[in-house]
Amino acid sequence: MSLLSRVSAPAAAHDLANLVAAVLSSLEGAAPRHLPGALGGQQPGRAEESAQSGARRLITGPAGLGTSAARLAVPFATGAPVHGRGPRVRHLSDGPTGLGATALRPRTARRAKGTSSVPELYCPPPVRDDPALGDEVNDQLVDWAADVGIYAGRLDSLRAADFGRLIMLTHPDSDDPDRLLAAGKCALAEWAADDHYCDDESAGAAPELLGSRLVVGYAAVDPAHLPVRYTPDLERAMRADPVLAALRSALEHLARYASWAQVARLRHEIGVLFVAFDGEASWRTAGRTPPVWEYLVARQFNSFLPCITLTDVVGGYELSSAEYAEPRVRRAVTMASTASTLVNDLYSMAKEAGDSAANFNLPQLIAAQENCSLREAVERSVEIHDELVRTFEAEAAALSLTGSPALRRYLAGVWAWLGGNREWHSGTARYNGGDTA
Repeated sequence: MSLLSRVSAPAAAHDLANLVAAVLSSLEGAAPRHLPGALGGQQPGRAEESAQSGARRLITGPAGLGTSAARLAVPFATGAPVHGRGPRVRHLSDGPTGLGATALRPRTARRAKGTSSVPELYCPPPVRDDPALGDEVNDQLVDWAADVGIYAGRLDSLRAADFGRLIMLTHPDSDDPDRLLAAGKCALAEWAADDHYCDDESAGAAPELLGSRLVVGYAAVDPAHLPVRYTPDLERAMRADPVLAALRSALEHLARYASWAQVARLRHEIGVLFVAFDGEASWRTAGRTPPVWEYLVARQFNSFLPCITLTDVVGGYELSSAEYAEPRVRRAVTMASTASTLVNDLYSMAKEAGDSAANFNLPQLIAAQENCSLREAVERSVEIHDELVRTFEAEAAALSLTGSPALRRYLAGVWAWLGGNREWHSGTARYNGGDTA
């Protein structure tokens, strides 16, 4: 079940919501805001603009006791320049601020013994929270959705989902609204494909048509070059289907800021996402419940990776194709993307309870496969998430010691993406008892 479909779903009225709240209500023992070893820490409130490049300065290199002499100051905009407007500079606060940030500030008091034995979710807090910027991006995303035709008649629900806030939180490298909008359009077009093609029958989803729709959908991302006689047929199809129009429009906007290598990288991740859409649909059509290991495989590919891969595009630099594809980098980044998607599993499960279209959820599958209580399954799901995040943290820090400045910045950006993603899920009214459409 996709994110927007969940926004329209009725709230669960049972103990599951309280269980999830107990698991995820605190950040005691949370990960650090900045990735150790990749970025030693941005000086809060002291971001400065270079007179020559307009770049913010961060400290890169190992962090911790005794490492200050080993840190290297490099421009925040390290890497090959990409055409497009550069980011405006806004100072970051000493801690998260704005809507929903109270629960993410450091806590000194620990919970009383016996109140809960559930382990905490290990995830960093957001690097920045700028509600006004999030609103600006969200408004433009809703306007764009209306223009291309996705979510017709459901724009109020789309606005309530507040995807602009998600993009603002997960891409703190830039506060240029148009760069953020470019990333937001790509994300929303991908979610629209999930909604309109996979999950939401009221929006036209039909399992028997999914494979053929995704093939043509990929042609909107990576243009198909047909003989002249058939080109008008394809063009008519692209304009008639709102999802195809959204995918094509999103990639066109992204090309203002991305190199062709970065565009090709996104095309690959979207192709993998579409394969996972088709694979998961086969579970439903066959009436088959996947084992946990298979679900986790699918979750690596049906994940936020297409969003995460745009980290350098939004930041205005470029990670080389060779470093992005290096197996150790690929392992670290895909583990982070899986973890970020399991956050969605955990936060959305209370809303999905009893929804037959959303029965593939990690805690539910663990409970069925291991014959344990749902509470135990939630605890195990948190452990899986935390293992992935801690492994990314360790491996990214190690990679930062030998990688390029662009790789260090990219890995730190992925770390920031995890924190922003978790903050959006914890703050959105949809998953926290709010009254949304």
